[in-house]
Amino acid sequence: MIEIDVSLARSTGFRLEARFDAPGSGVTALFGRSGSGKTTIIQLVAGSIRPDAGRIAVDGETFFDSARGIDIGMEKRGCGYVFQDARLFPHMSVENNLRYGERRARRARTIGFDAVVQMLGIAHLLKRRPHTLSGGEKQRVAIGRALLSQPRLLLMDEPLASLDEMRKGEILPYLERLRDELALPILYVSHSVEEVLRLSDAVAAVADGKVIACGGLSDVLSRPELLPVLGRFDLGTILDCVVTAHDPELGLSTVAFADGELRVPLVGRPIGAAARVRIRSRDVSLSLSRPIDVSVTNRIGGTISSIRRAEGPFSDVELALPHGRLHALVTQESVIRLGLEPGMQVWAMIKAVTVDSRPAGFQSPGSEILSPPSSPAAPAPVRPAPPALRVVAGGNPPQEPS
Repeated sequence: MIEIDVSLARSTGFRLEARFDAPGSGVTALFGRSGSGKTTIIQLVAGSIRPDAGRIAVDGETFFDSARGIDIGMEKRGCGYVFQDARLFPHMSVENNLRYGERRARRARTIGFDAVVQMLGIAHLLKRRPHTLSGGEKQRVAIGRALLSQPRLLLMDEPLASLDEMRKGEILPYLERLRDELALPILYVSHSVEEVLRLSDAVAAVADGKVIACGGLSDVLSRPELLPVLGRFDLGTILDCVVTAHDPELGLSTVAFADGELRVPLVGRPIGAAARVRIRSRDVSLSLSRPIDVSVTNRIGGTISSIRRAEGPFSDVELALPHGRLHALVTQESVIRLGLEPGMQVWAMIKAVTVDSRPAGFQSPGSEILSPPSSPAAPAPVRPAPPALRVVAGGNPPQEPS
């Protein structure tokens, strides 16, 4: 487990007060807007800057404790650090950059040179110099160098921020493989919802120097506390699904989750594979009766568990489903006109085109549906939220409207 409870005041007036626990494996995303304090948190963990007060511990070993006078040096903490820019040594070949990381190892070897090269797909780059590499290739080498230092914890500071969409698509499968094949805790800094959805198991949302929400991915990204981070129009619901059918002619796939099925734009994953789907609350409409003769494809029954007045003319309506929950952002006028109140049974309508399944990978209509590959791009399973982070429980399961 990673335990962080720190405070730091900057001469600029910025103050950080961060307190959260993260699991000892998998990816925990530090998610928030630029300047919120995400990078400062991992710098404190790495030891490159010192907190004013507090405590940092990893797997039971205390890195810093102001009350006990403990402050282990950066080089002894055993953290691998991957920066936004690769920071490779320009005068060294790729292989020598990797060997440099290997020489810095202070812990027993848990992953070897050949395994890292194979995992990151960089064998063909070993003799080249950094200036000849693409941005994605540089970042893969930087990750390999960090791994070969045999870290107990990997810190990644927006490693994709400087890459265009094509390069991000190139490197994301390798990050998924890293997550799935190594029992290594990763703190991953990002302000990209898409990266967080695709990679993380858990989220600590950071705003104005404070951790405003932390827990499992599905829980945190649907919580009202995230308004300062996402904005009211991007709050929503995350569903862990399984691909059950494809219709290439119509350009649609069917994915199943605990409370039903959804039709989504064609997903580039085989039947039976996991897919993570995001439904933005602004894309959900409500009906008092079961909708018929409407163009909306996805209809889900639930019970209103709460109605919260949001910014401006809007209200956030939370629906309790038998096994989960769903959020809808509607106008307060609609709440009054429909007489919405907690305990009412309603139907949620979600257009197929609004369901954001990008973490599962879209396919163009008519293109080939992928079969399970053996390459690093193989789909990673979507795992439930780790219990080590504080998670807020949902409401009571409702009865489905008739």
